Amino acid sequence: MSKIVVFGAGGRGGRRSVEEALSRGHRVTAVVRDPAKYADLATSGAVMVAGDVTDADAVAVVAEGHDAAIVSVYRADVPADEFYGACAKAMLAGLGKAGVGRMVVLGIGTLLETAPGVRFMDQPGLPPPFRPFNLGRAVELEVLRTTESDVDWVVVAAPPTPLDDEAPRTGRYRTTGNELLPYDDGDGPTFDYPYDDRGPRFTFSDLAVALVDEADNPAHHRELVGVTHPDARGKA
Repeated sequence: MSKIVVFGAGGRGGRRSVEEALSRGHRVTAVVRDPAKYADLATSGAVMVAGDVTDADAVAVVAEGHDAAIVSVYRADVPADEFYGACAKAMLAGLGKAGVGRMVVLGIGTLLETAPGVRFMDQPGLPPPFRPFNLGRAVELEVLRTTESDVDWVVVAAPPTPLDDEAPRTGRYRTTGNELLPYDDGDGPTFDYPYDDRGPRFTFSDLAVALVDEADNPAHHRELVGVTHPDARGKA
């Protein structure tokens, strides 16, 4: 049994990660900004606590005594570059101070590459409203890559298509390195269909399997790695 702390436990990725970790017999601490809004999580078997992911000292306090951290956070009321940059710095510093050696971050698939050196978000058709959030997540990744830390991190990203939040867990997924695979019909992903679901849809439940797998048995280190439906086609 391990102790896993999940930051951003109230969102879909965080909530599924809490469920997955509990199902494996782990002791789980669920960190949210306002525990009063998540009464159901309080009865799930997880320990509910309030925390600020942009405050290194606050991160260290709630992370103390845990073996790994899963980070699945979002703020709509703060500029994305400000929030994700501050979060990455605070998580590295706070987890390092707490002695937590492993961090698994839920990233976004638009940072994956459609060609060598070309991220999905770099396509000319990127809708302007999407740019600030994508740039914020790129800032987060750059902070992780350039900050000296003893924390062994990985950013796990699902495809930039709608994930199925209803389908049951299968426990199956495929890793793709830093590559975004073509859709199942053979068409490469473009911003003409930014939320295209023509191929097999990946699920939040199986995304959580991948996140907890990386917390349990680290397979990727200090890198961005894509995960997708096991039947997705491509050379990865």
